[in-house]
Amino acid sequence: MTSFLKNCTALVAAGVVAGQASAADMLTAIGPGEGQVDIVAWPGYIERGETMAEFDWVTKFEEATSCKVNVKTANTSDEMVALMNEGGFDLVTASGDASLRLIAGKRVQPVNTALIPSWDTVDDRLKEAPWHYVGGQHYGTPYMWGPNVLMYNTEAFGDAPPTSWNVVFEEMTLPDGQSNAGRVQAYDGPIHVADAANYLMHHQPDLGITSPYELNADQYAAALDLLRGQRELVSRYWHDAFIQIDDFKNEGIVASGSWPFQVNLLQGDNAPVASVIPVEGATGWADTTMMHVDAEHPNCAYMWMEHTLSSNLQSDLSVWFGANPSVPAACTDGRGMQTAEGCTKNGMDDFERIKFWQTPVSKCESQGECVPYYRWVSDYIGVIGGR
Repeated sequence: MTSFLKNCTALVAAGVVAGQASAADMLTAIGPGEGQVDIVAWPGYIERGETMAEFDWVTKFEEATSCKVNVKTANTSDEMVALMNEGGFDLVTASGDASLRLIAGKRVQPVNTALIPSWDTVDDRLKEAPWHYVGGQHYGTPYMWGPNVLMYNTEAFGDAPPTSWNVVFEEMTLPDGQSNAGRVQAYDGPIHVADAANYLMHHQPDLGITSPYELNADQYAAALDLLRGQRELVSRYWHDAFIQIDDFKNEGIVASGSWPFQVNLLQGDNAPVASVIPVEGATGWADTTMMHVDAEHPNCAYMWMEHTLSSNLQSDLSVWFGANPSVPAACTDGRGMQTAEGCTKNGMDDFERIKFWQTPVSKCESQGECVPYYRWVSDYIGVIGGR
């Protein structure tokens, strides 16, 4: 995390200046709600009981504030950045590979934490996390964090569950006697390059990779080669969580990188799936609710940010998504569904082991020059296209 903090400097240098100028325009008091708040969010992050009745943290907020919550789901960080660039939204639940781009691009504004009474309850590890705290300014409120897990079909693996990401990167015969070719998936986003780099860190230490987000030309080329080999195995590059769920149920998919969200829903339907963080470790995400620089409904937006830190919402969302709350008390205070044991299962104690999504930049700490994110975007499109 220290490396990431230093790497942020080059990426956000211009954005910090703009952010400090905007700080003078931050609200100093919350006025009447404007009647609505428009949010870009990951699937499953903002529920109003439509998927399962017991998971609803929107209805009571709307009743209490008269702020109608409108949600536009986005399946990748790049989609979130594009939507925020277009405008028309107040808030976004941005992961670390999007948040600094939004700050540097002057798409989000600093927030006044004095207007968020529950700020003091936030996990100290997140309060000044480098993916939202830049230039002495907070650019959002922490929401959820967790690992990218290896989800697998328990019937296909039987008594030999996978312990390595090799089951999605290398062709092999699985315990059910069939090849993994055509039965695995990979994430449809350039940040998946980091998963390949994370795998190489463990299996090819001579490459000298110290961070999956800081790759020199040779390290990057090795990651692309691994991804090109994976292309021969992949049945579908997934970005829609619900399509992946259907693929595991009905299309014979037996292994993929995934989110705990899909694992939970599939297990809730008694599907034969389980998940693991393999021996190589895992990438992960720490998401922040950030406010658009031109938010049309700032009062409702601040009300929503305070609402997201309520212990019962954090607790229930943690159970629903299989992730970790940004408010540690949500694990133990009994105000929601989560328990201390549940948080431990979700990885609450593994914060330092997760390689959180970051925006790759050219000026990196681990070596003189790294391949920047725009290259990841164009080259991963090429990999998916068979080039």
